[in-house]
Amino acid sequence: MADGPRVIRCAPAHLAAIRAIYNHEIAHGTALYEYEPRSVAVMDAWWATKEAANLPVFGVELDPGQLAGFATWGAFRPFPAYLHSVEHSVYVDPRYRRRGVGTALLEAVIHEATARRLHVLVGGIDAANTGSRELHRSLGFAHVGTIREAGFKFDRWLDLEFWQRILPDAERSREAAARYTRGSS
Repeated sequence: MADGPRVIRCAPAHLAAIRAIYNHEIAHGTALYEYEPRSVAVMDAWWATKEAANLPVFGVELDPGQLAGFATWGAFRPFPAYLHSVEHSVYVDPRYRRRGVGTALLEAVIHEATARRLHVLVGGIDAANTGSRELHRSLGFAHVGTIREAGFKFDRWLDLEFWQRILPDAERSREAAARYTRGSS
């Protein structure tokens, strides 16, 4: 990653660019199964949720002050047994695709999740998104299932694939989960 794009921690000043990347994908792509653009208020709440949960939001600026892409994660499912599994997302501004931005961002997610002793990273990817599927495959993710016709956008049904990577240090994650289970009974 030293020779590729430099990953930064996003700040509130990046929210307008993050919103623009999201809204472009909502309007023109299938990486988000959403119909309506995200408002400033929605993005402010999104940021507040990330901060409150101490979740990272990574970014890459290839040009000074211009966010080329961002990545983050959230809970995979909202139940205690899923504590060590998260669902990540990586979005790259179309003007900066095929320049290593997605790779740098996903590598940062993997590194941070490993450092935090998470166990599983899950990515939900539209089945037609060959770029994202290849990115995940290149970084050790495996396709683990497809939900056929999970979404409907642009007058067609969309298949949603799930990709996962089990992170190193799984034994410590199992020990932590066992301590949590014993402590909650």
